[in-house]
Order: sequence, then C-alpha cells, then structure tokens
Amino acid sequence: MKIHIASDHAAFNEKTELLGHLRRANHEVVDLGTHSAESTNYPEWAKKLVEKVQKEKTVGILLCGSGIGVSMTANRYQDIRAALCRDEDDAKMSRLHNDANVLCLSGRKTPVEKIKAITDTFLATPFEGGRHKARVDQFNSLGEKA
Repeated sequence: MKIHIASDHAAFNEKTELLGHLRRANHEVVDLGTHSAESTNYPEWAKKLVEKVQKEKTVGILLCGSGIGVSMTANRYQDIRAALCRDEDDAKMSRLHNDANVLCLSGRKTPVEKIKAITDTFLATPFEGGRHKARVDQFNSLGEKA
C-alpha cells in the first residue's frame, strides 16, 4: 500500500519510528517531511500531505504534538476525511463508518508502540459502505481543494 506521511517537529521522532515499522511491513511510504526536530509549523506539512492524498487517492498519516492541529488543518480540504485517533477502536471506526483517508496521531500523548498499533488497525480496516456511504458523500464536497 502507498502511504504518504508527514509531521511537524513535535512528532519527528515518532514519525521516524513509524516509518521503519511501515517499511518493515512492506508498505511504500513517502516521507514528505519534516526531516529534523527543528521547529516548524504543522499546517505546511498537513497541506503538503493533503495535496498528495487528493491527487493520488492514497492514504495519509499526519503527526504533530497533539494530533489536533494537523487534523483541523487537513479537514479543511475537499475529499479529506482526517481522523484523530487515540486508540485502535478510534482507528477501526474511522475507517469502517467514515472512510477516513488521513490518520492523525499525537506524538506527545501517544506512546510509539500504541501509534504503531493504531496505524496497523487503520490500514487493515476497510470501509463498510452501505448506510455510511451516503453520509460520507454528504461531506466529501465540503471545503477547499488544496
């Protein structure tokens, strides 16, 4: 599976750990940055990732200190369904019922092993469709194109 990933400085170390985990699982992972722990602004990384997810119809993973900032930024764009997930059940339900295409994670509040478990659940869970499709269709056209 092709996955785009990005983070700000606050989650750089967690992103680096997650990259290795995903690559060991044979995913094609594109690291969009940041590439150091030097202070940076999360909206630039969220926008960069959103552009790739919109264009290539891939899955994205965003991390920042709390996960809230990248989630709020990503959800401003059409066809982006970014879910801030704190546990595996959040990840499962965000995919099953909301067809989430961007996973948002907290580098400061979630241990790296939990981040890996949440990500694995997110990637392994398909969209259930059915009654949920109409709801997803309702909000897909909201927001801006990146």
